[in-house]
Amino acid sequence: MSIDLKQFAALQKNSKNSFFAQKKLLQQVMSGKTVLCATCQQPLKLLTPAQAEPTGVSCAKGCTDIALDFA
Repeated sequence: MSIDLKQFAALQKNSKNSFFAQKKLLQQVMSGKTVLCATCQQPLKLLTPAQAEPTGVSCAKGCTDIALDFA
């Protein structure tokens, strides 16, 4: 099985865009801004080690669930 260079470039571009969108979302949540889940429109919450285990960013329904390592 061989992957076309154009397909690979498109995959790289999508991956890069996804990474930066998620990074921006995390920055907004961590700075205290209200950010809504793209699926259920519920506010995203930051869960720190003092609050909950596992840690990360998630909505009440669990549509968005981003695990974070607080080391």
